[in-house]
Amino acid sequence: MQLHDRIRQAYERIAEVDRPEVWITLRSEADVLADADLVDASLPLAGMLVAVKDNVDVAGLPTTAACPEFSYVPEVSATAVARLVEQGALVLGKTNLDQFATGLVGTRSPYGAVRCAWDPERVSGGSSSGSAVAVALGIADIGIGTDTAGSGRVPASFHGLVGIKTTLGIVPTTGVVPACVDYDCVTVMATDLDTATLATRVMAGFDDADPRSRSWPADVRLAASPSPRVAVPRAEDLAALSPEYRDAFDRTVAGLRVRGIEYDTVDISSLLDIATLLYDGAIVAQRYSAVGEFLDSNPASADATVARIVSGAAEPSAHRYVDDLSTIAAGKRIAVGLLDGYDGLLLPTTTEHPTIAAVQADPLAVNRRMGTFTNFCNLLDMAAVAVPGESTGAGDPFGVMVVVPGFHDQVAVDLAAALTSAPAPVLVADGIDVLVVGAHLKGFPVHHQLTDRGARFLGDVLTSDAYRLVDLGTTPPKPGLVRHTSGAGAAIAGELYRMSAAGVGTFLAGLPVPMGLTSVELSDGRWVTGFCCSYEAAGAGVDITKFGGWRAYRERTPAPV
Repeated sequence: MQLHDRIRQAYERIAEVDRPEVWITLRSEADVLADADLVDASLPLAGMLVAVKDNVDVAGLPTTAACPEFSYVPEVSATAVARLVEQGALVLGKTNLDQFATGLVGTRSPYGAVRCAWDPERVSGGSSSGSAVAVALGIADIGIGTDTAGSGRVPASFHGLVGIKTTLGIVPTTGVVPACVDYDCVTVMATDLDTATLATRVMAGFDDADPRSRSWPADVRLAASPSPRVAVPRAEDLAALSPEYRDAFDRTVAGLRVRGIEYDTVDISSLLDIATLLYDGAIVAQRYSAVGEFLDSNPASADATVARIVSGAAEPSAHRYVDDLSTIAAGKRIAVGLLDGYDGLLLPTTTEHPTIAAVQADPLAVNRRMGTFTNFCNLLDMAAVAVPGESTGAGDPFGVMVVVPGFHDQVAVDLAAALTSAPAPVLVADGIDVLVVGAHLKGFPVHHQLTDRGARFLGDVLTSDAYRLVDLGTTPPKPGLVRHTSGAGAAIAGELYRMSAAGVGTFLAGLPVPMGLTSVELSDGRWVTGFCCSYEAAGAGVDITKFGGWRAYRERTPAPV
């Protein structure tokens, strides 16, 4: 589809659905068309339409955080938005939200309650309500929100969307109105995992202007286990679920093994206890630090529920705050131990899908319940990917999340792909490409040395014809690869993996004599890191080059008795 056609389609859809509460500032069609004329069609996000939550700056457009008196017009865009635009994305406008990103319901705004895309009697989910509905209605391709307590994941769940909440700091928060500054995260919502992952990868990366910005560490895991295993909660940990959601979650879990995922039941009560600290503990003081003094001025458009929460956040004492930080630190250790041996934790995203009337009747209790499974994630420095699970018995959307330790974001994406029966896209592109040609191949004795380090399989490859392969006569059997001159060998079959820098370092440190790592030329002209052996060892071995690879040689050669 041509860029102009996609833009016109979006504005036709805006008129068709007639949901003015979705937008706080909507750009004119003419302005977006003019931007499209400047986009390089080869860029990865060329022509993708973006709806931006109105607590995230877009240059030249007001930022209100859903409070008109708070409004200002930034000269520069938030780093995350600027990176999307640099890669070809087009901003449609700024979307409605729970005021000051305080809420999971999408009803706390003077610009109107944002209604669910498929049932206007129900809440859209908040606080990233407008962005989620803009995507769900087919207007935007990418919804940008923020997620402190689940504000990107909950609306994604209600609308059958994918929501990615990275490890804290991986996507910079420069240009974002803070809610809880230490626990805020820019999040992405899209209809499919590929789009959500691509947008997240574009936004990710260190930003010197953000003091909380972080880079992928040297030991980042680049893949889930070949035979993934997840933890799921005990029945008693699921007590907050509505009957419809409990049934949908049980059916989602029952289908895991069909999707190649093993699971065990674990006790997550400690995580659920920590989740309560975000609003009921002293950590809520961060909300007062963000906008408390402004709300103390009694702006006319302040939402009463938001004002009550934020004004109450001035009360906790400093020593209570320190106590809660200590509890959170202990909780991080508990979470690491809980997930030891698992790729991630599978949870329902939220507890129920309430009506707008139910939320208006009891705004605090319903909202608090909806954050049961989301609130602890940022407190414990974990990442999450929300995806559709099995539908409810009535056919309504139901969502689950894969929650993983910090910096295991790619693992969460891989598990989300398995849950949705989609190919796993690459979120973390860092690492070193490593060629293996012998005992580290799939199905061979030390392949686990790759998977234990979270290496990602990139594909089957061939070397150039400058290499010869020898059987070194070792126990266990392994070959040696030696470079000769071009044409003096043969194309040797191997497998290519991407491994973290730290993984390669420990890999190299553990290699036995006479093995080593060096640059190896592939048949397509690329040079990658690969195994080699000394000429002395190769000379003492048996030349097996004619077989074209270790796997073919072993299949035709009887194993020693």
